[in-house]
Amino acid sequence: MTTSLMPTRASRALKSWFGHDPFRSLQDEMDEMLSRFSERWNGEQVLADVRVPSVDLSETDGDLQIAMEMPGLKAEEIDIDVSGKTVRISGEHKEEKKEEKDEKGRRFHRIERRSASFFRSVELPCSVEEDKVAAEYKDGVLKVTLPKAEAAKTHKVKVKANGK
Repeated sequence: MTTSLMPTRASRALKSWFGHDPFRSLQDEMDEMLSRFSERWNGEQVLADVRVPSVDLSETDGDLQIAMEMPGLKAEEIDIDVSGKTVRISGEHKEEKKEEKDEKGRRFHRIERRSASFFRSVELPCSVEEDKVAAEYKDGVLKVTLPKAEAAKTHKVKVKANGK
């Protein structure tokens, strides 16, 4: 069942202006996305597997810094790639297998901590020195320091008065 987002008169007006209805393809994409979502939905499973860490991007005169909350991960489960003005941060936390746990006599009533992966791509406002990027993971927070490229740094210019 598809319901149009645009009133018919507005849709016809746009169609005559553009030669096609520009919102039709958007609506088709949204319908397809929602149908894929509903096919996978089984109560909590879809949302349990999706983890998108929050990102803070800050800047000083000399560098950029990214901070991401990633509780429960180990440093070796995190990958960082820097290319041009883009930083890609990904990670995967693998669930411990039940037989590897030494918990004889324990009955689980709920298990919500699972394997999960994430991927974030952050566009930077300027170029950085890729070979000098540093990262630290502490208390569930990843901090990536990206020194600005020399051309991206602010340079002071002295103003001369009367040619002096």
